[in-house]
Amino acid sequence: MSWATAWRIARRDLNARFKGLRLLLVCLFLGTGALAAIGSLTAAIEGEIEANGREYLGGDLQIELWQRGLSPDERSALEELGDVSAGTRLQAMARFDDKAAPIELKAIDSAYPLYGELTLTDGRSVGAPPADQAWLSQGAADRLGVAPGAAIAIGTETLRVGGIIETEPDRLGEGFQLGPTVIVAEDLPMRAGLIAPGSMYQSKTRVRFDQGRDLEAVEEQLENRFPEAGFDIDTADRAAPGTDRFVDRMSEFLTLVGLAALVIAGIGIGGGVTSYLDARRQGIATLKILGASSSDIARIYALQIVAASLAGSLAGIVVGVALVPLLATALQGLLPVSSSVVIDPGAILLALAYGMLVALVFAAPPLLRARQFPAMALMRSRVAPLARDPKALVLVGGGLAAIIALALLTSSNPLLSAGFLAGAAAVLGLLALIGLGIRKLAGAIPRPRSPIARNALANLHRPGSSTGALVTALGFGLAAFVLLAAVQTAIDGNIAKRVPDRAPDYFVLDIPRDQVTEFETLVREADPDASWRTVPALRGSVLAFGDDTAMTRTAELEEIPYGAWALRGERGLTYADALPDGNELTAGSWWGPMYEGEPLVSLDEDFAQAAGLEIGDLMTFGVLGVERTVRVANLRRIDWESLGFNYVFVLSPNALRDAPHNLAATIQLSAGTPTGPLLQSLVAALPSTSVIEVGGVLEQARTILEQVGLATLAAASVAVLAGLAVLLGAIAAARAARTYDTVVLRVLGADRRQILAMQLIEYVALAGALALVALGIGSLAAWLVITQLFEFDWLPDWGVVLAVLGLGIVTVLAFALGASLPLLRAKPAQALRTL
Repeated sequence: MSWATAWRIARRDLNARFKGLRLLLVCLFLGTGALAAIGSLTAAIEGEIEANGREYLGGDLQIELWQRGLSPDERSALEELGDVSAGTRLQAMARFDDKAAPIELKAIDSAYPLYGELTLTDGRSVGAPPADQAWLSQGAADRLGVAPGAAIAIGTETLRVGGIIETEPDRLGEGFQLGPTVIVAEDLPMRAGLIAPGSMYQSKTRVRFDQGRDLEAVEEQLENRFPEAGFDIDTADRAAPGTDRFVDRMSEFLTLVGLAALVIAGIGIGGGVTSYLDARRQGIATLKILGASSSDIARIYALQIVAASLAGSLAGIVVGVALVPLLATALQGLLPVSSSVVIDPGAILLALAYGMLVALVFAAPPLLRARQFPAMALMRSRVAPLARDPKALVLVGGGLAAIIALALLTSSNPLLSAGFLAGAAAVLGLLALIGLGIRKLAGAIPRPRSPIARNALANLHRPGSSTGALVTALGFGLAAFVLLAAVQTAIDGNIAKRVPDRAPDYFVLDIPRDQVTEFETLVREADPDASWRTVPALRGSVLAFGDDTAMTRTAELEEIPYGAWALRGERGLTYADALPDGNELTAGSWWGPMYEGEPLVSLDEDFAQAAGLEIGDLMTFGVLGVERTVRVANLRRIDWESLGFNYVFVLSPNALRDAPHNLAATIQLSAGTPTGPLLQSLVAALPSTSVIEVGGVLEQARTILEQVGLATLAAASVAVLAGLAVLLGAIAAARAARTYDTVVLRVLGADRRQILAMQLIEYVALAGALALVALGIGSLAAWLVITQLFEFDWLPDWGVVLAVLGLGIVTVLAFALGASLPLLRAKPAQALRTL
């Protein structure tokens, strides 16, 4: 039989609404839709960053430094590359009448912007404002209640609001901000008394190349020429590194969810195809009697399955691509993505490849089982079930190998994908063993006296029972419910349970050391019961680390070790006589007050482990262009949730005391104390300081986490739907056999209530046995997502998780019984004639 003839027969037999193969369509629709949406969204974000990288960064290359600008030699080296624009960024306070607001002050020179346009709401395209003016973001104008023409004070200077910012081309590259933007002339921070030795500010110098250059080569040349400068270099191909990392993490998580949905759905596909071919066993037998060969049968039904798989996959892809604008709208403000439809051929082809491979792999066993048997065996398969075809194992193994290879080759993190696939295989193996154990246990325990319970128990272990498939379906379905609840409540816990309850009211930056007494007096006058903490605040970068025999230069590292993020760029430094509050010493000893020996440093224990540092090792820090070498004295466990001053590096006072620096402080007011009067008095008395209201920071963090939670909720919901689809597939696959059993029982006198009770007892027994297993699997998966992928705290609400698990059990039981209702409507005479 030719392929054309096989297709003609397949097309005639294939229902226009894919009756019998709808489960296959639903499973592939969910999996490919999730993968298409995830891939298209990721491609849209990456394409946006790639297309606008220079504009987001503000140049082809950017150098960031803390507490200093470029030296003449460093500036000259950049000018050899092309046009240069320099400026500073710092936290400050803006005042108007009796209002004050923390702002991000952005001082720019006449060359800004090198790429893109800075526009105002009145339609003007501008550069740096005049010396006596400022451009305000809408947020800053709203906080101060000002309009163009109003006079505001920043530091010791009074400026006129020259306009409201409409578009700031490099906003994304500026990163997280603690206040709305105000743009001023380059020299304003110095004129306003905001920059002095020890002030906490950041210089940013951008370069627009005068010709095409290799970004990586230029970066390497600068680091080699100025190895001790402490440059934090960004290039246009990674204009927003924090965003890139977040996108990578979200993409990895969502892609794994899509793969999980396909793997889970694949089991449902196998059950659905089994049920479909089982319902056509007489047609297959008839074709064989009329002379069709096994190969002909394989062609006919393989074509039907391919057609249905294509329809389901393509429908999922269309819906997945159509969802991208909605996802983009939900993530606007968090990620750089437009809300237009994005067609990414790579993402679409990858989703289609996964869908077709999964469909063919899981459909192959029932298809091969049907093709290998003679007509009479097919006709009596109700009482003599068809044996498994050994060739199916080879085909399934090859298909799984192709899926694994595709996942690893297309993954941005092959190790993570390999771990996920290994974990999925382990879960499948565990559920298979549990299914076998339940069958053995059901056959070994004493038989109940009740005939209904006895028959329900027999259904678990009799020949041809669907216990194995049901265990897999229920296990995945209930685990998906647990995963959904644990991830969502853990994110909610990070949003609401810890940070707001323990956060101070204010952070105060750049307190001059000679004005600490005045600062404390102002706080005490505003609230005698207030508590505050002041710490020295400096910035520095790790230049080298290691033991006495060999130290590794940070600049020579090809890749920063995972978890050793503090090696990247400049970080906060402080010194202290005593162990900071909220810290616990885990190894070594503290140096104590009045210490004047060898300079020492205390490290966060997680960072030390990631960087491979031990007590006694050496570290060299670059602080304001000066190298300072210290020895690791101890390790600490930091309570990051306190939202106070938590430093990875705390040095002994003799290591940093002589460096120019100011102080930072946290203020916690007593309950009911108004915050406004203290804010006004601090701003008036200490104009060079910056007072940050923690509530605004928490609101930004809450918004970001809520958006992450929305994405994970949508993704985990796909896994839940896939789990339910598997359950329906398992029930559909066993429906013909169940129909036979039900009809026999009804002929013997059983009524519908008794048959339904047997079904309920069987499913309740399985769900109860699998509840703890699903709780363990789902919780482990959620823990990996929260702590390892997102690096959040593990804060699930176990009461909610258990409640959702209970709801999941009720839901799957309702689905199972609902899918079993057609068995009760089967007419004995009609059913017996078809057996």
